[in-house]
Amino acid sequence: MHLVSLLLLLATAPDPAADTALVCPRALRPAMQEWIDYRQRQGRRIALVDGELTPEGIRGQIRRLARLGSLRAVVLVGDADVADTSMRARSVPTHYAKSKVNVRWGSEPEIATDNWYADLDDDHVPELAIGRLSADSPEELAVVVRKILAYERAGADEFAGQRRDSLRSPHPTSATNASAAAHDDLWRRRINLVAGLGGFGALADAALEAAAKSILTEGIPPAYATTMTHAAWRSPYCPPPRRFSETSVDRLNEGCLFWVYLGHGHPWALDRVHFPDGEHEIFTIDQAPRLKAQHCPPIALFLACYTGAFDARRDCLAEALLRAAGGPVAIISGSRVTMPYGMSVLGIGLLDECFVKRRETLGDVLLYAKRSMALDPRTDERKKSLDALAALLTPAGADLADERIEHLHLFNLLGDPLLRLTHPAEVKLDVNPAASGGQLLAISGESPVAGQALVELVVRRDRLAFRPPSRAAYQSSAESDQEYLATYQRANDGQLAAVRVPVRGGRFQAALNVPDDARGACHVRVFVQGDGQYAAGAADVQVSAAKRSERSAP
Repeated sequence: MHLVSLLLLLATAPDPAADTALVCPRALRPAMQEWIDYRQRQGRRIALVDGELTPEGIRGQIRRLARLGSLRAVVLVGDADVADTSMRARSVPTHYAKSKVNVRWGSEPEIATDNWYADLDDDHVPELAIGRLSADSPEELAVVVRKILAYERAGADEFAGQRRDSLRSPHPTSATNASAAAHDDLWRRRINLVAGLGGFGALADAALEAAAKSILTEGIPPAYATTMTHAAWRSPYCPPPRRFSETSVDRLNEGCLFWVYLGHGHPWALDRVHFPDGEHEIFTIDQAPRLKAQHCPPIALFLACYTGAFDARRDCLAEALLRAAGGPVAIISGSRVTMPYGMSVLGIGLLDECFVKRRETLGDVLLYAKRSMALDPRTDERKKSLDALAALLTPAGADLADERIEHLHLFNLLGDPLLRLTHPAEVKLDVNPAASGGQLLAISGESPVAGQALVELVVRRDRLAFRPPSRAAYQSSAESDQEYLATYQRANDGQLAAVRVPVRGGRFQAALNVPDDARGACHVRVFVQGDGQYAAGAADVQVSAAKRSERSAP
């Protein structure tokens, strides 16, 4: 039997054990074969659905498979631009949902969304994980597939660059770094955030800033390292303004678990940042082919408008990033105008599903974050406070529940919903919760992973380890660039002390010299790297000022 005929036969013969529906045009199926083989070896049961059906036909086939009881995920393959007749044989159409809320913010009356295919009961809430591997040709699709498989198979080792992490992350400065292990997986615990300026108005900007602080201090466990690149020139997290774009790209290229952008966006670029001496780009679609993500490509999250407008005649920014060999392995982004409240709720949900619920796949992280947005009661104090602030920002006549539902449609995954997330095993720490500057802090712990442990004392993320310079007036010079760079690096490096120790028999011990001038809320942070495994943990420590006798001792 001809291969195409066999594939069509398989697509019409439902497999009661199928857990994944692969919606793929015939022209792109050969480029998916390696992915199919790999997922099947993992135990996935894949049912093929003809991607050249109408949207209603595709949805009908997905629902037919779902009624058999085992379906958990949908993978769409191809671009969504069916308006271009030359592309129809390599496209899978998307759906358009009516806008109720974001149209009041100037958006189009319809939202491009793949969420519709994952909604099995027409309540707008998805029951299935879903993602799209957007590509215009088998060659582009092959690049996407290679990134996915390399990400899961070997992590950093299959990516060019092989740049070695240092003991002091993210800015190596110490000569002791040369003795670090041949390769570190510190990218696995690194999360890089880039923030533009809001410009929505004082209240909306305050909501965005509150959401960013919540992400940094509450949503991300202290065992993870974060950096912030902020477009406010008075902020200690602002790099040299003329190098803002370069720095943002460097944060993606250096390798990290997540690269998160918060701010304004457009279909083909992020917002320009505005400084007193002029405007500077953050990132444009033309830069995508030049990305060179080292260690492992990150998962990118754009809490911004339009960056995921994948139905446009011209490929959007998220599509270009997905197809770039050195770009992110997956992107979660909005297809139209997105709103501060809806993005905040989604961002908090994504963090909870990833770091607290520890979902196995990226598709499940997004699925359950969306379900939480729509279905969970808004009764705890954090949710009530966010809702109260949002009520002041929402346009007259709009409803917060409608805004949350609308963001289920607005945010789509360009990437593989089956992408596996490797969560660290837990390190249990025994640390005195109080310490003093100038003293030794004794640390012991248990790790299920044997190997080398990086043990650090770091300041809490809402604090700095130094007093930043005051910037009353904007300066633009080579000297001011040096000050910006030094301040930015110190602000993103809250490490007060660090040491590497071996883990033997599941245990380790370490002692850290607490600096004389250290004080305030801190964490002991531990990262253990073994043979293809890793573990992490953290404990709170309150550091008090060194006693006078200790400060004056010779």
